[in-house]
Amino acid sequence: MQTTIALQKNNSFSGIKSAGLVIIACFIIAVLIYHFLFGNPANFMNNDPNNNPLPGNLLGTIYKGGIIVPVIQTLLLTVISLSIERYFAVGSAFGKGKLPKFVSGVKEALAAGDMEKAQALCDKQRGSVGNVVSATLKKYAEVDADTRMTKDQKVLAIQKQLDEATALEMPMMEQNLPIIATITTLGTLMGLLGTVIGMIRSFAALSSAGGTDSIALSQGISEALVNTAFGILTGALAVISYNYYTTRIDKLTYCLDEVGFSIVQTFATTHD
Repeated sequence: MQTTIALQKNNSFSGIKSAGLVIIACFIIAVLIYHFLFGNPANFMNNDPNNNPLPGNLLGTIYKGGIIVPVIQTLLLTVISLSIERYFAVGSAFGKGKLPKFVSGVKEALAAGDMEKAQALCDKQRGSVGNVVSATLKKYAEVDADTRMTKDQKVLAIQKQLDEATALEMPMMEQNLPIIATITTLGTLMGLLGTVIGMIRSFAALSSAGGTDSIALSQGISEALVNTAFGILTGALAVISYNYYTTRIDKLTYCLDEVGFSIVQTFATTHD
C-alpha cells in the first residue's frame, strides 16, 4: 500500500528537501546584491562607497546599513524562496480538483455503495488527499473480502490504514515550514541587532574627540534604521507565509478527517 502511495507522489511536486542549499544560495545572492547593487560607487558622493549616499539614493542608504544587511537579506530571500516552494508543494497536495467538491463526491459515492466511483474520483483528484483516500478504500475492499476478521477488527484495520497513509503525507506538506517559523523571530532579532550596532556607532561618533563626525554619525543612524526596516519586513513576511500555509494544511487535514470518518462509518453501518 505504501508503494502505491509513493508511486502516485512521484507524479507530483513534493517540495525541496534540502533547505540548507536554498539558504546558502540565498546568502550568496544577498552578498552579491549588497556589494554590486547597493554598494555601486554610482550611489555615493564622489563615487566612493565610504562617503554619504547621494541625496535621495535609497540603494546607497541601504548599503550603509552595514554587514547585518546581507544577513537579513539572506533571511528575507529564504522566506520568499521557501514560500514559493510551499505554494507549489501544498497546491500539489490538494490535488487537481477543488477539495470540497472531491470530498462531497466521495461521500456521495460511499453513501450509494459505489466504491469504484469513489476510487475513480481519487485517481482523478490525486494529491495527498487522493492518495490517502485511495489507500483507505483499497484497505476497505481488502478487509471486506476477508472472512476471517471480525467486524471490529475490520473497522480498526481501515482506521489504521487511514492513519498510516495520513502520516506518510503530512511530512511532505509541513516540510520547510519550521524554517519559516524560525525566521519569524530570527529576522526581527537580526534587525534589532543591526539597530543596536548602528546606535553604538552613532553614539561613538557623538563622543569622538574634536567634534562630531557627521559621516560616522549618519552612517550609524542609517545602519540602525535600515536594519530595523529590513528586520520588520522579514519577520512580517515570514509570519504571513507561515500562517497562510498552516491554515491551508489545516483545511486539507480537516478534509482528510471528514472523508476518513465517512469511510469508516460507511463500513461500520453497512456490515454486520
